[in-house]
Amino acid sequence: MKRRGPARKVEKLVSAGGIVYRLVDGRIDTVVCGRREPLRWSLPKGTPDEGETLEQTALREVREETGLEVEIEAPIGNINYWFVSPDNRRHFNKTVYFYLMAHRGGCTDQHDPEFDEVRWLPSEQALKSLVYPNEAKVLGVALDIIKSRVSP
Repeated sequence: MKRRGPARKVEKLVSAGGIVYRLVDGRIDTVVCGRREPLRWSLPKGTPDEGETLEQTALREVREETGLEVEIEAPIGNINYWFVSPDNRRHFNKTVYFYLMAHRGGCTDQHDPEFDEVRWLPSEQALKSLVYPNEAKVLGVALDIIKSRVSP
């Protein structure tokens, strides 16, 4: 098989984030972060600072992006995807590690400017609202864990 030009270098990236939840009158609410024009909902996540563990990254990023204080309850798993930088056509392979997080305080009005809006949604609405199917899948895993803990 003939190759057409030089092999492309792939950069590997890692991020960490969380599924933040609370129970309200037997209903599971989760946090989503949105950007406007077009409105796109996603989960809070970000890149580690030097020396941070994935858990530390997840806690910091969720706190910054949502304004909420949270506690990690369990690792959920990860998602992996590929993308190409539009400015320089570099190829990236990214893995995002997610953690189940319980809400402990704070307010979504205190989120950083990375997102236009941060909102609590009933879990089923959050599942339908997420723009990325791989994030909806990891939210589904988290919801199964939460339901197994609260069901009699």
